[in-house]
Amino acid sequence: MTFQIPTLVDIRTAAHTQALQHKLDFKTKPLGSLGRLETLALQLGEILGIETPLLECPQMVVFAGDHGLTAQGISAFPSDVSWQMVENFLAGGAAVSVLARQHGLNLTVVDCGVNHDFLAGLPAGTQRPGLLVRKVAGGEKGTADSFTQPAMTRTQCEQALHNGQAIVKGLPGNALLLGEMGIGNTSAASLLLARLAGLDIAVCTGAGTGLDAAAVWRKAAVLGQVLARHADATAPLDALAALGGFEIATMVGAVLQAAQERRVVVVDGFIATSAVLVAHALQPLVLQRCVFAHRSGERGHEFMLQHLGVQALLDLGLRLGEGSGGALAWPLLQSACAILRDMASFESAGVSEKSAEPASAG
Repeated sequence: MTFQIPTLVDIRTAAHTQALQHKLDFKTKPLGSLGRLETLALQLGEILGIETPLLECPQMVVFAGDHGLTAQGISAFPSDVSWQMVENFLAGGAAVSVLARQHGLNLTVVDCGVNHDFLAGLPAGTQRPGLLVRKVAGGEKGTADSFTQPAMTRTQCEQALHNGQAIVKGLPGNALLLGEMGIGNTSAASLLLARLAGLDIAVCTGAGTGLDAAAVWRKAAVLGQVLARHADATAPLDALAALGGFEIATMVGAVLQAAQERRVVVVDGFIATSAVLVAHALQPLVLQRCVFAHRSGERGHEFMLQHLGVQALLDLGLRLGEGSGGALAWPLLQSACAILRDMASFESAGVSEKSAEPASAG
């Protein structure tokens, strides 16, 4: 099962982009007066390939997995929180559950390798609403401890990538919002950032779920040893297998598939962006399809966004994950589409345009 990197087309064709820009410029407003909302509207029109974009059946997918690296004491919370939070998602009590309901987002949780059996005690073949069990073979208890060995085998990594592609293929709609859950996954994201962006691990390492300064320093030291152990894992998929998590690898596959299908990909915070970081290293055109919801309060996220050369829509000091930032940014995407689709032009509204030259005084 060899993973084939999808071929993507450049969605920014001169004729279509010019038509979209012309439509925006002749809306009943001063030129460029809606600022970054116009930039967002232009991007959404480019992704969807139409001048009247409509976001349909949006899918919030939360990818969950456990990390063997937590054995090194790099998190403030125990690993059991991963499965407990999945149950919280399914019960509708998590932040992303509340926000998804508020904004009409279809919420699916994917068990990519959580150390828990969510179907225990249920009849064979039973499915739980809102849950997809897509555990990677041999990784039912999460990834291995990357301090002592690669987090995943290459086979496991490729299976996770395929799982992500298949999940997106099975979902309706034209927008994918990325969420995640996994105690220890800020460490995996920090490792991927350091390796793929060539940054010092101390710059990439933050507080995660709430470590104090001394614990952050210790976490960075542990992660530095992990990078040294896997110094030869420099290619994107090698780095992903050695340093990443099952949920991140599954997200990478989902991002690549959504990009191939020209879905709008709404990227949450640090962990979700780390999946895009890997996907971008494999196929740079994925960035054309990605809208970055917010800049996280997690230290490494700003450097990750800078490396990708992108700007996030919101900056609220969020560091929860789950897809919460993507859900909060969602109304901006809806507004951008509505402006491009429904706002009147000067001609259709019978409103006079700006004069070619200012009237002379006197």
